[in-house]
Amino acid sequence: MKEALVDQLIELAAADSRMLVLTADLGFGMFERFSERFPKQFINVGVAEQNMTGVATGLALDGRIVFTYSIANFPTLRCLEQIRNDACYHGANVKIIAVGAGFSYGALGMSHHATEDIGVVRSLPELTLFSPGDNWEAAQCTAAAAKQPGTCYLRFDKGSQLNTGRAEESFEIGRARRLRDGFDATLAVTGGMLGETLAAADLLAAQGIDCRVLSFPTIKPLDIDALAAAALETGGLFTVEEHTIEAGFGGAVAEQLLETGAVPRTFHRFGLRAGFSSVVGSQSYLRRIYGFDAESIATGVVERLRSTARRPRIRGAA
Repeated sequence: MKEALVDQLIELAAADSRMLVLTADLGFGMFERFSERFPKQFINVGVAEQNMTGVATGLALDGRIVFTYSIANFPTLRCLEQIRNDACYHGANVKIIAVGAGFSYGALGMSHHATEDIGVVRSLPELTLFSPGDNWEAAQCTAAAAKQPGTCYLRFDKGSQLNTGRAEESFEIGRARRLRDGFDATLAVTGGMLGETLAAADLLAAQGIDCRVLSFPTIKPLDIDALAAAALETGGLFTVEEHTIEAGFGGAVAEQLLETGAVPRTFHRFGLRAGFSSVVGSQSYLRRIYGFDAESIATGVVERLRSTARRPRIRGAA
């Protein structure tokens, strides 16, 4: 996913000299191609993420389009006041690249686990939140962020090599992508969990359960039309994210569905439910430990659908 990001940044910088990349002393091996080709459009501000956000805002207010880059926790939790007061409040064209979403840096422990950033960032007014799930979505989100007025947050998984792009497919901010069709249940996923979710859909299909798979590369704005259709047309709605379930993607989905009156037959959020992720290990190991790898998702869907089938229908529910 990082390669797709850099390729797109190079394309953007070549097309528009206003485009800058700022890094907080990270990503040198990744950004070598960019910095060598565009030395005047690349700035290393040092280990100073708060200052980076302030500098980016100043440059943006001077007419630049500025991408900032750091490991996911640092440009968000460490810089929240600067993002809110400087960038968002002034509508500055600051595009915050947060790499290492979820358990991408699993072996480094909870200080490097980005499992609260969606909840923190999506509450900020005047901000567009991107959460690509594969290389195609990463490139599309980066290009869209450059054109989108105002502050954007781009949440990247560290190592996903998946590519679900289809010929002639177009990308639209706030529009979900239907990658699988089915009516037994819907799996709505955002970010790096896309691969696990598609694998879970395969496991369920082998058991005769056909799932609609919706990928949400943007969380804010959220595609409520796709969600409402899934809630009313399929046997249950399940959200999947590598993030705490509190205030995350699943919470945003639940809020929107309840407000619009589109109540699914059953609803469940797959994500971190155990408080802080205090276990250390690889990303795949932590997904399994915390119960949202492909096998855990498939098992959870089967259990919820069986339980729902035994319950009487609620009057007025679809």
